[in-house]
Amino acid sequence: MIPVADSVSTRRTPYVNVSLIIVSIAVFVYELTLSAADLNQFFLDYGVVPADIDAWVGDRSGIEAPLTIATAAFVHGGWLHLGFNMLFLWVFGDNIEDALGHLPYLVFYLLAAAGAAALQVATDTGSVIPMVGASGAIAGVLGAYLILYPRATVAVLLPFFFFIPLPVPAFVLLIFWFALQLFTGIASIGTSEVSQGVAVWAHVGGFITGLILILLLRPFIRTRSYRRSRRRRQMY
Repeated sequence: MIPVADSVSTRRTPYVNVSLIIVSIAVFVYELTLSAADLNQFFLDYGVVPADIDAWVGDRSGIEAPLTIATAAFVHGGWLHLGFNMLFLWVFGDNIEDALGHLPYLVFYLLAAAGAAALQVATDTGSVIPMVGASGAIAGVLGAYLILYPRATVAVLLPFFFFIPLPVPAFVLLIFWFALQLFTGIASIGTSEVSQGVAVWAHVGGFITGLILILLLRPFIRTRSYRRSRRRRQMY
């Protein structure tokens, strides 16, 4: 299911969310200018390498390895990787920024990226394959959306009905998405998800991190920020 819009209106202009999208696109455009060898090195330099993070935890020397947790969230491996991530961020991220505020949303996003990387590294500590992409941080956004806007409606595109957006309750879409990631991760225990192209446990870790953070922050969010808006956004 591909989300294309949601029913929750926002009161703030999502400057941070738009900036995250712009920076991710700009980084990808830069990637297109690199040779294959330079691109591989770029992934190694700015992606999360589980073995490097595991080694850093052991001696805590230098900041290069932990910094990749942030930089990896802006690096993508292809057009579809970038496109799907930015679409999810566009649909769901503005609402979380609206609820939290601009700077807290940025901190939330980076913490979700850290939680995503932590679980992926914990399940694949010896891997030397770099993990790149914003999907872990975006999974945190999805976890927050599930708590704050469970009754919202999300317009999604389905196979065989690709050009007809269908309304789906947010809690149905997001619980299904998380369950799919979790079951995929469990089924792939004993293999390297990153080597297969998808860091599934990063999705699980990001989603759980987003859930925990938003539950901790919820008492400080004004009630009207996470109630379903009476003014529905036009989705079709």
